[in-house]
Parts: sequence; C-alpha cells; structure tokens
Amino acid sequence: MNLGPILEALFFATDEPLTVKRIAEVLPEKSPEQIGEAMEEWRKSLDEDDSRGLQVVEVAGGYLLGTKHELAEQVDKLLERRKKRTLSQAALETLAIIAYRQPVTRAEIEAIRGVNIDSMVHTLLQRRLIKISGRKDVPGQPFMYRVTKQFLNHFGLRDLGELPKIDEISQALAEVEGEDEEYDSATIPVSPEEAEAEIANQTVSEGSIEED
Repeated sequence: MNLGPILEALFFATDEPLTVKRIAEVLPEKSPEQIGEAMEEWRKSLDEDDSRGLQVVEVAGGYLLGTKHELAEQVDKLLERRKKRTLSQAALETLAIIAYRQPVTRAEIEAIRGVNIDSMVHTLLQRRLIKISGRKDVPGQPFMYRVTKQFLNHFGLRDLGELPKIDEISQALAEVEGEDEEYDSATIPVSPEEAEAEIANQTVSEGSIEED
C-alpha cells in the first residue's frame, strides 16, 4: 500500500504537529519504521515536484504540512488580514523573557521589564503559548512559567535550541554600529535583559503569532 496519499490526508486534516508515533497509532498495521521510511519518501517527492506548492516541515518535535518558501509572497498576501491580529510588543517581550529564562516567575519577569505583566501573562496563557510549570520553592510559592509546544509550532522551531543566542544578537548589533556612524549606541543590548527585548523585536519580523 502506498502511504503517500494517506499521509497527505492525515497532515491536511490537522494543524498540530504529527509524530511517527502518533501516525503509527492511526495506522497500527504499519510499523514505526515503515511509516518513517514512507514519510521520508513522501517528503522527498514533495520537495522535488515543482508542480506542488507544499512541503513537510519539522517543528515542535513533529511534522507539519506547510507551503514552500518560494511561495511565501503569495501566501502572505492571502493572510495579510490575519497577520494584523498579532501580539502586542509588550506581550512579545514577556514571551521572549519566558523562553530564555524558563522556568521563571511573574515577579522575576516584572523585575526585568519594570512593569506589571498580569495582562500579558493572561494573554499568553489564553493562547497556549506558555503554561504553568509548578511553584517555586520560596516564600509565597509563586507560579513558574515556561513556553509550550504551541510556541515552537507558531515560530517554526524544532526546539528551544534553535532560538538565537543572546550573545550572537548583541554581537551582530555591535557590528552594525561599527558600520554606521549615525547608529544610536543606546540601542545596543549590553545586558541579557536588553538583549531579550531585542529578541522580541526579531521575533516579530521572523514569525508573527496569529490569533486562534
């Protein structure tokens, strides 16, 4: 049996990353090895077929069916209205801090941002981009937060290891300053906290989070 059409139907029917293990649960007559081989064959056929606009991408520990990179301009035009419904800059900065410092408490985030973050945390929890991961063993036992698989899925990351390093961002910005005499040096991150804010800006340009 050719698993290609079956795999295509399964991936078309879901917006959540699928793993080989999950597919094996749907197709118990096939072994994980057989499914893995069929996946690679199907991915290759999509990549090599210029008449197809789809590709299989690896995100959040699984796979998703997505559009090919060279068609991004046309897809962006179609989704332009949805892209306008993004998280605020404040929410993105809060999300960046959680991603880099997790697990982290609300008070620790507020100490970095210098403002109350109640509404941002509520929004991020509502959109399933962060979750409560337990309580910190300190007086008051505040909740600790970390990002979710939904976060990885939205930004097209396999894991948190693909996040840009703070030092790399600081160095890149410093190089830009050296090339442009009019560049305002006050915008160069000189601490992890300032770098995290810059990362939030990068996140906006590389992958906006849409409303569910």
